[in-house]
Amino acid sequence: MKLKKVMLLTAAFMLAASMTACSQKQDTQPSQNETSQTEDSSEGKQEVDEGAAVQGSAVEPQEEIPANQNLLTGVPDLTDGAIGKRPVAVMVNNVSYAMPQYGVGQADIIFEIPVEGDATRFMALYGDYTQVPQICPIRSCRYYFPALSQGFDAFYVNWGIDDTMADYLEALNMDQIEGITNTGGLFGREQDRLNQGYSLEHTGYFDGTKLVSYIESQGLRTDLNEDKKGPAFQFNGLEEQLKPEGSDCTSVQINFGAQSSQFTYDAENKVYLKQINGDAQVDGKTGEQLAFTNVFVLETDISVRDSVGHKEIDWDGGTDSVGYYVSNGGVQKITWSKDYNNESSYLRFYDESGQEISINRGKSYIALNYKNQAVFQ
Repeated sequence: MKLKKVMLLTAAFMLAASMTACSQKQDTQPSQNETSQTEDSSEGKQEVDEGAAVQGSAVEPQEEIPANQNLLTGVPDLTDGAIGKRPVAVMVNNVSYAMPQYGVGQADIIFEIPVEGDATRFMALYGDYTQVPQICPIRSCRYYFPALSQGFDAFYVNWGIDDTMADYLEALNMDQIEGITNTGGLFGREQDRLNQGYSLEHTGYFDGTKLVSYIESQGLRTDLNEDKKGPAFQFNGLEEQLKPEGSDCTSVQINFGAQSSQFTYDAENKVYLKQINGDAQVDGKTGEQLAFTNVFVLETDISVRDSVGHKEIDWDGGTDSVGYYVSNGGVQKITWSKDYNNESSYLRFYDESGQEISINRGKSYIALNYKNQAVFQ
């Protein structure tokens, strides 16, 4: 009896559900007029959108970026042979006794970071591997420099290493061009410097004009990895030169400890001119003062890790890593990071809301330094 009652109830329920579904299908099925109106509306919207795209009033045309865009600067100045190819990172001596350097004026990005004794060292990056000049004086590697250069998929040029980090450097599996063994005959001593009484460590040069031939002879990979074929940073438009959101800034002073760097804004050329310890820092070959469209000061944790004075530096930053972006007469407080413990990741910059910032196209200077050691005026 219970089973029969259940079956009757089930049948009644299924019949009601079927009728409801049919009713809903009829209600939701558009009439021929409604269908026609919808199609007309859609066609009209398409016509409006197409017209707006032509007029530029509603749909902004996407900016066409030239194929020869330098991925380090955003400036379209690469030679044809360098399009899609790897950049070059070169270690450069930066103590006062080594001045003037040469070849650094052509660098697209320069990193300045403390080494032993709180002197600093440059890592100069060149976006066009076919146009690397002779560079002097070349110096040795410290592990945090290739930890940064790997993010650009760069060839790495140095003269000597910190032996305590040899295993780490080997694990990076980077294409290293080394001065101690005079790799490819690309290194030598600058005789003029020797004659002038420079200490030996301030006389080593790297002949970048021979780099292409060496790379070809060794069959080294020149094509960028797939994840590095886009620009290194998020750039503003080709014709844009924007002022960062923040305060006015025409002067920057950075204290590294044993030496300092200063920048003065050249409003006419919209660049920041660099000084070292208060003196103009110039390229010895061209006589031109180093100049940058963008100046970044990235604060990080730095400590001494051994009796020699080698540094332990937090090179990957994080969401709480403070920095400052200076360009076009203004300064903006930012945060900075790479992916945690991932040398091959990009270096990224964010505003205080966590959005990645866009920067002006041009050369960039990037300092990693102790906290609260920069003044912006």
